[in-house]
Amino acid sequence: MKVGFIGVGTMGRHMAANLMKSGFALVVNDVRKDAAASHLKDGAAWADSPKAVAEASDVVFTSLPGPVEVEAVALGEKGILAGFGPGKVYFDLSTNSPTVVRKIHAVFKERGVHMLDAPVSGGPRGAQSGKLAIWVGGDEPIFQKCKSVLDGFSDQAYYVGPIGAGSVAKLVHNCAGYMMQTALAEVFTMGVKAGVDPLVIWKAVRQGAGGRRRTFDGLADQFLPGKFDPPAFALRLAHKDVTLATQLGKEVKVPMRLANATLEEMTEALNRGWAERDSRVAMLLQEERAGVEIKVPESAIKEVLDQDKKS
Repeated sequence: MKVGFIGVGTMGRHMAANLMKSGFALVVNDVRKDAAASHLKDGAAWADSPKAVAEASDVVFTSLPGPVEVEAVALGEKGILAGFGPGKVYFDLSTNSPTVVRKIHAVFKERGVHMLDAPVSGGPRGAQSGKLAIWVGGDEPIFQKCKSVLDGFSDQAYYVGPIGAGSVAKLVHNCAGYMMQTALAEVFTMGVKAGVDPLVIWKAVRQGAGGRRRTFDGLADQFLPGKFDPPAFALRLAHKDVTLATQLGKEVKVPMRLANATLEEMTEALNRGWAERDSRVAMLLQEERAGVEIKVPESAIKEVLDQDKKS
């Protein structure tokens, strides 16, 4: 396949370089030609516009700052679509809006061109090392057809679902990370102001139950299967723990916005009569507010976890 790559910045430059190392001939474009200097030195061809990249390629990737840039590069006068013919494939690797992705997909589909959203996760280090997750939304047969190209710069290319599904997964991941970042800042400042060295706290908590477990694996036992009985740790005990933490925050005069919101959530769950159910049962309140019910078969969860052990 002839491969085009548009956007060789912080992430894109590494992904493009790894595609070349994997043996793919590359046509590149960026708003700054000097950003592609190393790729051109290594044998990549330069194209003056996204349209020119598309004309020279079977598959085109974009790695751009956001929805505005992606839409302009995809649909602009000298954009990708202007240079593409039926049957060609476009993957957007950017963190994008699912709404914008679906809009671009619809326009491309009218011309017989395939468009898939494929946001990546792993940061610049992952992009450089190739230890990179790609979450793909779109036509699954096209994903399978092009997987060898995706494998040229990632080790975890995963099909999520219809168009936009990859972008939804990325937003869930990133938003969760920044929410946890805010929560960690809150509790660590409490601990430090209460008199414990930050390095000592970090060394301690990373060996606790939460520290030893992969971030999202904690959803597998209760939340995903919707199984909160019998409790692994009762809500009444968890409520006591968070109460003690918020009290400590008051004593040392540390704002505990997230902790207090969490305590209110747990208190509401207690008032539902759930004191002896698992502490994660408070998550059902958000399911009610969102109007969704989450109940994944335990066998399906086990299959995913077993696959991780094999890999």
